[in-house]
Amino acid sequence: MKPKPAISGDHLLAVLAALANPHRLRVIAMLAAGGRNYVSQLAREIGISRPLLHLHLLKLEEAGLVASQLELSKDGKALNYYEVRDFAFLLTPASIAEAADSLTAKPES
Repeated sequence: MKPKPAISGDHLLAVLAALANPHRLRVIAMLAAGGRNYVSQLAREIGISRPLLHLHLLKLEEAGLVASQLELSKDGKALNYYEVRDFAFLLTPASIAEAADSLTAKPES
């Protein structure tokens, strides 16, 4: 039986796609430096709209790079807090080849 790759090909594609955007890199950097934060505050600090930030956060969350938690503030407002998940990826030709072997999407002809 072949050992499971460190990261599946499908997950690697999701991670690389999620990180292939300057706004998402800034989100990761800001959360890593400042800790967890809620959407409105992040949007102000990054300088983008809340709806656009929300789309970027969803992409990062789908890739497993950030996690969210809905909490109620003292005044009863629902705040969705985000934080960076601990992650590390070693990208070498060998690790990419290993991940490629587990891809579920077949190459187009």
